[in-house]
Amino acid sequence: MKKVTMKDIGEIKFISQLAVSPNGRSVAFVLSSADISDNSYHSDIWMLEDGKLRRITVGDKTGKFIWFDDTHLLFPGDRRKAHKPQPGKFVTVFNLIDVNGGEAEEFFTVPAKVAAIKRIGDNRYLLTAEYDHYAIDIDGLEGAEKAEAIAKIEEEKDYEVFDELPFCSNGKGIVNKKRNRLYLFEAKSGKLDLISPPYMNVTDFSYDATSEKVLYFGCDYEWMDHRRDDMYVKNLVSGEIVQIKLDRKFGINSALFIDGKIAFAASDYALYGNTQNPSHFIANPESGVISRIADLDIAMSSTVASDCRYGEGTVRKAHGSAWYFLTTEGASSYIMRLSSDGKVQKVSPDVGGSVDCFDFIGDKLIYVAMRKDGLQEIYCCGEGAEEEKLTEFNDGYLKSHYISTPIPLSIASGKDAVDGWVILPVDYDPQKSYPAILDVHGGPKTAYGEVFYHEMQLWASEGYFVFFCNPHGSDGKGNEFADIRGPKYGALDYDDIMRFTDAVLEKYPQIDKSRVGMTGGSYGGFMANWIVGHTDRFAAVASQRSISNYISKCLTTDIGYYHNLYAMQADPWNGADILWDHSPLKYADKCKTPTLFIHSDEDYRCWMGDAMQMFTALRMHGCPTRLCLFHGENHTLSRSGKPKHRIRRLKEITDWFEKYLK
Repeated sequence: MKKVTMKDIGEIKFISQLAVSPNGRSVAFVLSSADISDNSYHSDIWMLEDGKLRRITVGDKTGKFIWFDDTHLLFPGDRRKAHKPQPGKFVTVFNLIDVNGGEAEEFFTVPAKVAAIKRIGDNRYLLTAEYDHYAIDIDGLEGAEKAEAIAKIEEEKDYEVFDELPFCSNGKGIVNKKRNRLYLFEAKSGKLDLISPPYMNVTDFSYDATSEKVLYFGCDYEWMDHRRDDMYVKNLVSGEIVQIKLDRKFGINSALFIDGKIAFAASDYALYGNTQNPSHFIANPESGVISRIADLDIAMSSTVASDCRYGEGTVRKAHGSAWYFLTTEGASSYIMRLSSDGKVQKVSPDVGGSVDCFDFIGDKLIYVAMRKDGLQEIYCCGEGAEEEKLTEFNDGYLKSHYISTPIPLSIASGKDAVDGWVILPVDYDPQKSYPAILDVHGGPKTAYGEVFYHEMQLWASEGYFVFFCNPHGSDGKGNEFADIRGPKYGALDYDDIMRFTDAVLEKYPQIDKSRVGMTGGSYGGFMANWIVGHTDRFAAVASQRSISNYISKCLTTDIGYYHNLYAMQADPWNGADILWDHSPLKYADKCKTPTLFIHSDEDYRCWMGDAMQMFTALRMHGCPTRLCLFHGENHTLSRSGKPKHRIRRLKEITDWFEKYLK
């Protein structure tokens, strides 16, 4: 058996974008892998039909596709490099490929940067695309006037103007006055007709072929996204528009047509802030009247963490007269069915792990999942029945490498249980003494589970115990468990983590208490920074994409002005002392623990300034420290960063622990 190494990220396959053909016979999906040599990811479309696998595209970077009909796929990409970029203009090229053979051919172009597309007729499509209100339009200009406009575009590349919130977004960059708009597109003429209001940032849309109506929702704002949504229904035949009666009270999680009515999930954030689990509603598309059908206190997504995913897929879908969606329960995620009477039922097997995306093939569910100790594969099952594994993309890797199974270990925390796990080091000998690493997840409203986690298995192969838990603030146990706002932040969760650490050390005396390290990213980075100012029990800490100063964090990041202010329940003018009391930077002068900082210069979720402030404070007070800043990466460095950067990140952390724990 081989040990897990840093470069193993290049051997793992990632599955996403799973979608069944209109006739329900064939399954298409995207298979991706990290290519370390050229420092990028390769993604190709594959087919699964009658139990047989076929690759449809070769050597492409195909991230998204839709079924055009039963035998053709439509996907974006200028494969021939025939469309040269022009100042102030963007063109999305769509290709058509026959799944039964043949090369992909350019089918049509859209004069916009398309985010999502749906075919609704022979020549018509609904699509969302980026629109920049401050962009200079050169269409229709000629001669000197056109040259002047192009010169102005070139000049304005050197600076940005901000006049709204948010002005940036992690993974997107500067988004000031940019909106994701909904359009009706005619492929033959190339005509784009705007459907959504000019300043609405459309989150998603759904189409009902029977009534030829489209619903769409998002926040409509000019100066600040207030996180409260509007939703409309437009009849594409008559042009009539009905506004759903939300009165800007709700943030909408998702909405879609079911049996001619609108089912949607939304939260008013009244009880638990902007991480509150949504309630479920039905809306009448003719009158706009809404009615509540369920308060389930469950998430509408899978939040089970792993660093072995790449790409997305369908996570909610109307099928028959019910709504199917992913949810996280405890340390696993499942497919749930919600009927129109508000009854909910788990329909994927209760076997643990993570379901990442799904669709229907006939009356069966087909889905991408990670099972215990495992990586992504495709599975199939009838509702409530046992599942069948359909692919073996990662079996060879798992069989040839030493994978240490997480061993459950829970502690009591008030009336709740905090679930956790311990991974034993490779070639574990209970007569020996070992170093250990505590790993804290981000969020905080996510969850660790028993799926494969590359960094943890790497450290187990390097001879470490690795342990982790889901403290208060985590997902999977309802709103009350996840609520750590205000005075509970850095208190209740910190206490859970420290007592879990005590429980691990008590159960495993083979761990040398003087050689225990800690790491975490995002919220886990906050906790790393918090820990070094509140205890000296860890021999070394690696703080990743972290938070150190809530006063600056709230005013510099894409989610700071709403999410972090919700979490702190204070602002700089009516609670600066509260923000400072909850900021790890306040306690940095007490730090004696050698601390490594990992950050990215395009991380707009947790700005690099927080790492720099904490690094500077530790260096000023004589604490051993180091900062590694990755250029061109964002908040998802550990999950979708360039392969070489992901490897270097792991090397920095592992070397830091080797220095101080061994």
